[in-house]
Amino acid sequence: MKLRVLVVEDSRFFQRRMVEMINTDPELEVVGVAANGIEAIEQNKALSPDVITMDIEMPEMDGISAVRRIMREKPTPILMFSVLTTDRAQETLAALDAGAIDYLPKRFEDLSKNTETARRLLCERIRSVANRQRVSLPAHMAAIGSVARTAHAPLPTRISAGQPAIKAKHRSPVELVVIGASTGGPVALQLVLSALSADFPVPILISQHMPGTFTPAFAQRLSRVCAMTVSEVVDGERLVAGRAYIAPGGRQTLVKRCNGALCAEVREAADDDIYRPSVDITFRSVAQHCGEKALAIVLTGMGADGREGARHLKESGASVWAQDESSSVVFGMPGAVIDAGLADEVLPLVDIGAQLIKKI
Repeated sequence: MKLRVLVVEDSRFFQRRMVEMINTDPELEVVGVAANGIEAIEQNKALSPDVITMDIEMPEMDGISAVRRIMREKPTPILMFSVLTTDRAQETLAALDAGAIDYLPKRFEDLSKNTETARRLLCERIRSVANRQRVSLPAHMAAIGSVARTAHAPLPTRISAGQPAIKAKHRSPVELVVIGASTGGPVALQLVLSALSADFPVPILISQHMPGTFTPAFAQRLSRVCAMTVSEVVDGERLVAGRAYIAPGGRQTLVKRCNGALCAEVREAADDDIYRPSVDITFRSVAQHCGEKALAIVLTGMGADGREGARHLKESGASVWAQDESSSVVFGMPGAVIDAGLADEVLPLVDIGAQLIKKI
C-alpha cells in the first residue's frame, strides 16, 4: 500500500514540481494539495494522509501555526520545507518545536545538483518521516522555550516543574561528553541539556546534522532554554566544564590537545564527506585524544553515522550510550550502534539527562 502524502505549498509552480517528483516513487502517492495552513488543517482531517510536506511562509496561516493546530487536533508526521538561510533558521527550529519531525531545503539544488539524486533524497526523507513518531517535549519544557534568558535573568536549572536540576556529587573520570544526533535531534538535545545544571563538571560537544546557516541559531536557542551556556564552537576554542558546544554545520569538528587541555579543531569538510558535521569524524578524534575518559551518546537520527566512530571509542576504552527505539524519531543511528554491539547502555530519551548526572 502506498504512503499517502499531503503537499502544503502556496506556490503553484512548487506544488506541481513536488507532486511530479513524489508521484514518481512507487511507494508514495500525493492525495491532496493545500495552499495555506487553514487548507492544510482541513485537508488533514478530510484525507488522513500518512505524511504532510509543509512550507513555512504562506498566506492566511503560516506553516508553524498549522503544525501546532495539526499536532493538537489530528497529529500527523510533518516534513517542513525551508530556505536554508540564517534568517529562516529560527522559524524552522520553531516548527520542529511545534511538532514537525524534520525539514528539507526548499531549493532542491541544495539537496543535490543532480535532479534525480534530489528526487531520490526527497522521497527517502518523506518515507522516513511517514513511518516515524513524534517525540514531544514535556509541557514545562515548551514553557521554558518561550522565555529568553538574559544576562540578568535567573538561570533555569530544572528537570521538571519546580524541581532543581540534580547536581553531580563527585568528580568523575569522564573528561568529555560527546553527542551525535540527526533527525529528531534538536528536540532530543533540548530535553537532555535542560536536565543539567550550569555547573555540570565536564564540557559537552554536540555533532548535530544541520546546515551551517542553522547551527548558530540552534546554539542560541538551546542557550536560552538551558542552564548551561550553549554556543557554536570555533576553531581552537578550549572546551570548558559547564558549557555545551555545537559543531558548525557544513564543516568538520574534531578535538585535540592544547597544552594538555581539550580544544576544538574546526576544519573544512572534504568533498566526499557525506555528513557535515560527521559524528564518526568527531567520535574518532575523541577516541584518539580522550580514550577511556570520554562518554559518547548516540541520539535519534537517520542512517548509521556514529557507528564506526563508536567502534573507535569502544576500542579506546570509552563508554557509549544509545537512545532506545521507542523514544527515537528515527532509530537509524542509535540502532546501528546497538546492532553492532557497541552500546554499553540503551536508554529512553527522558532518562539520559538523569543518567548523565549519576555517571559524572
